[in-house]
Amino acid sequence: MGIYVSDLRELIIKPCLESLGDYSETAENLLAGTAAQESQLGQQCYCTQTQGLGIYRITAEKHVEVWDKYLIQYPDLASRVRGFASQQQFLKKPHAELISNLSYATAIAWMVYRANGVDTCKTAEVNNLAQLWAAHFDNGTNCARNVEDFIATYRTAVLETDNHKLVA
Repeated sequence: MGIYVSDLRELIIKPCLESLGDYSETAENLLAGTAAQESQLGQQCYCTQTQGLGIYRITAEKHVEVWDKYLIQYPDLASRVRGFASQQQFLKKPHAELISNLSYATAIAWMVYRANGVDTCKTAEVNNLAQLWAAHFDNGTNCARNVEDFIATYRTAVLETDNHKLVA
């Protein structure tokens, strides 16, 4: 599976952030860069819980933690996030939503950032995005966060792609 950068931005990330009341250019770019870094925009979605699930590679344990330690404090926000999930499938296999539902996965990825105190007031420059990702995106995989890797991936997978190029 893969997704065009422009489609991910326009159809998933921006509407998700707007619905959550958190839209900013920096947040949009940060999530696009996170998807690029974690899974090459869906080209490398690991399906084991130790490697994380879906486009943002969030582990099942981190998924539970977001709900049980962060969203539980914000019932209105939790309701908006739950609104992205499938009606019945979420109840049967909630972690599968991280793979099959890009809007829900994006909402949870944003909650990971929020729970870790991300500040998107900085400009959307690549260096700032890389620092925000390294400092605030703990998806539960315990993978090392290398700012230089994020910058390189962002430049090739996000900045150098046009609206019609599928990123691999």
